[in-house]
Amino acid sequence: MSVENEKEIQQLKNRIRELADKSYNQNQYTFTGFLGLAEQDALWQVEREVKFAGITLYGGREEAERKILRFGSEAELGYEQPFPICCIRIRPLSAKFADKLSHRDYLGALMNLGIERSTIGDILPGEGEAFLFCQDTIAEFICDNLEQIRHTHVKCEVVDAAEVPQEEPVRQVIQVASPRVDAVIAKVYNKSRSDCLELFRAGKVYVNGRLCENNSKPLEAGDVVNARGYGKFRISGEPHATRKGKLAIEAEVYP
Repeated sequence: MSVENEKEIQQLKNRIRELADKSYNQNQYTFTGFLGLAEQDALWQVEREVKFAGITLYGGREEAERKILRFGSEAELGYEQPFPICCIRIRPLSAKFADKLSHRDYLGALMNLGIERSTIGDILPGEGEAFLFCQDTIAEFICDNLEQIRHTHVKCEVVDAAEVPQEEPVRQVIQVASPRVDAVIAKVYNKSRSDCLELFRAGKVYVNGRLCENNSKPLEAGDVVNARGYGKFRISGEPHATRKGKLAIEAEVYP
């Protein structure tokens, strides 16, 4: 991690502490912007210091990668305050002449509007449309100003998050000598162990939202692994021994 990144993470930790104190002392909910995996890991590094204020992470859907951190709970404050998240559907004005747009295309167009990355959550490109989660304070601005992505003219509208198609994971059953995370990643994505080790050295592997620096960490049922650059999968069953002495592990791999 560069000195600049270390400074940014330290600033984020300080901000997290401030929001926890504000929520507790002023009896109100407080929120961050959307946090990526590395930023969420900053929360887990100071979790013991701030858990007194009540920690909840949510990104507009259960499978979200980018999430907003909320301090406060209904039990402590006596009322519930929803997360300030909107869902926007983005469609081409003319599907016949639309480009095939990637996540990078959508994100680039949004950043060109001059808005901050922390106001944007997950972007889910699909067939002929995309869904975007964002802070509610920026939703109207996006709908009014996001008119073109690459050569494609688009229209935006706020919709209910229930309209977002559910991601259907692909079920895989793999066989490994042990349930260590590097071995499982290698099998799931058909990569060499050396390729996987580079992911750990680069700080790109997260287990259950926390940075994983131990490539021999054993995985258990329910664990969710994000391997940046490869994808995400969940261990969906308890590993069990095969007749040949290996472990069979069932994984749900998300597209």
